[in-house]
Amino acid sequence: MLLTKSTTFILGPIASVLGYIMNAIFSFLSLMTIQNIGLTIILFTFIIYMLMMPLTIKQQKFSKLSAKMNPELQAIQKKYKDKKDQASMMKMNEETQAVYGKYGVSPMGSCLQLLIQMPILFALYKVIWNVPAYVTQVKDAFIPLVDKLAGNSAAQTFLNDYAAQAQVNFEKMGFTADSIVDVLYKFKPENWTALSSQFPDLSSVIGSVQGQVDHMNYFLGLNIADSPFSIIQSGMASGAILLVIGALLVPVLAGVTQWLNTKLIPQADTGNQNSGTMGNTMKTMNTVMPIMSAVFCFTLPVGMGLYWIAGAVIRSVQQVIVNKHMDKVDVDELVKKNLDKVNKKRAKQGLPPQKITNQAKTNVKNIQNPQNSQKKQITAEERAKTIEKSTEYYKSGSAKPGSIASKARMVEQFNEKNKKK
Repeated sequence: MLLTKSTTFILGPIASVLGYIMNAIFSFLSLMTIQNIGLTIILFTFIIYMLMMPLTIKQQKFSKLSAKMNPELQAIQKKYKDKKDQASMMKMNEETQAVYGKYGVSPMGSCLQLLIQMPILFALYKVIWNVPAYVTQVKDAFIPLVDKLAGNSAAQTFLNDYAAQAQVNFEKMGFTADSIVDVLYKFKPENWTALSSQFPDLSSVIGSVQGQVDHMNYFLGLNIADSPFSIIQSGMASGAILLVIGALLVPVLAGVTQWLNTKLIPQADTGNQNSGTMGNTMKTMNTVMPIMSAVFCFTLPVGMGLYWIAGAVIRSVQQVIVNKHMDKVDVDELVKKNLDKVNKKRAKQGLPPQKITNQAKTNVKNIQNPQNSQKKQITAEERAKTIEKSTEYYKSGSAKPGSIASKARMVEQFNEKNKKK
C-alpha cells in the first residue's frame, strides 16, 4: 500500500479532491493561528453535509412517500405470496411498478445518497490515514527532520522496524522523503523517545518536530492518527485513566450518535405481519450499523471516529429540521408533482402519460392487467347465427305460431333451457 497518496481507481481522485478541501480548511484555520487536524475534520464534515443537503431532503421525501405507499406494496406481496409461476410474478411486478409510478418515485431512490456517501467515506479514510500526503503544512512540519534522516543508512535501518506498522515498504517505495514522513506520522510518544535516544545529536530537531506535529495532531488529548484500541493499551500500561476513558468515548459516541440518527429518520411500519422484505432489512440494518460503527472505531484512526461522530451529529440536526419541514408538506401534492415529472420524462421518451384508475389510487390490487382487460369481440355474423339458433329453438313444436299453445310452449322451452342442473 502506497500511503504517500492514494492511486486507487475512483477513490484516488476523490481522495485528492477531499485533500484539497481539507488543505484549504487547515490553511484557513492557520491564518487564525489554529492549527488542528481534528477541528479541520469537523469543519470538513460540516461543509460536506451542507453540500449534500439537497440529497438529504430528497431522501426524506422518498421516506415520507414510502411510509404512505408501503401498505400498498405489502398488500401486493401478500396477494402473490404463494404464487410462484411466471405469470403471477410478472403481474406482481406490474402492480408494484404501478405503485411506484403512481407516487412518482424510483425503487432505487433511497440508494442514491448511499452510493454517493460510500466512495466519500472510503476516500476520506485514505486522507485521514495519511494526512501529510494531502495537507501541505502538516507534511512541511516533518521536513527539517526528514532532511537529516534521508541520507543516513542507520536511520533507514532504525525506521525499517516501524515501517511495517505504518504499512510502508521501503524496498518498493524507496527511502524517500515521502516514505519517511509516512513512517514518522504513525509514531507514538515512545517511538519519538526511541528515535531521540538512537540519534542524540538530532534530539533538538526531533523534539521540535514532535512538538509541532503533536500540536496539530492531538484533539482533546487524543492523537487522531492512532486508534482507540492502541491508545487504550498504552493508557492502561501507563496508568493514564483519563486517556483510556477518552479513547473509549470515541467508539461509544460513534455507535450512540449513529443509533440516534437512525431513530430520527422516518421509518415505515415494520412491526406487523404484512411487513415487506425491504422494511425488515432496513430494520435490521438500523440495529446492526450502530454496533458496527462502534466496533470499527476501535481499530480505525481516531480521526475516522471523529468524522463519524461529527457526521452523525450534523445529520441528526439536519434530520430534525427536515422532519419539521416535511411535516408541513402535503403528500398528495407531492405525489402529483412527482407524477408530473415522470410524465414529462415519458413524453421525452415518446411514451404515453402514466395512467392510474381511481380504483387503483385507493387500492392497487384493483389495477387490471392490460392483457386480460380486453373483452372478447363477437362478429356480426356470429351474433346473427346465435339469434337465429335461439329463434329456431323456440319455433320448434306443432303448435300454431301466435296461438296460446304456441306461447305456452315457448315458456316451457325457456324453462327447460334455463333449468338448473
